[in-house]
Amino acid sequence: MWDMFRGRADGPESIGAVEDADQLASRSPALVDSAVGASWYTHQGNPVDVAIFALCRLRRARSADRKRTEAGDEAVRAALEQAEPEAVVWLASRVISYMDEQGFPEQVELWLA
Repeated sequence: MWDMFRGRADGPESIGAVEDADQLASRSPALVDSAVGASWYTHQGNPVDVAIFALCRLRRARSADRKRTEAGDEAVRAALEQAEPEAVVWLASRVISYMDEQGFPEQVELWLA
């Protein structure tokens, strides 16, 4: 059963979170590196989307494994530290683009008003 306060499922299925997190942690830096120069406007499933998807899954899996949200954030930072700096910058520009297209600046303006 999923325990939203502890951040993981109890029982045999929760063991998969550890395996998923370890696999995602080892694959994510290479996925980030492969996204350099890829356009995210051409189609779904492009290298940028795949890398971000893997990092999001890593965050969730490691959070579940360690029973705290911060562990997921730490795992993502560790994966990004292993990626090429140029790839991290490229991925960050994708995240900013996505947030902009989703109306984040307008939401912040409302919060600040």
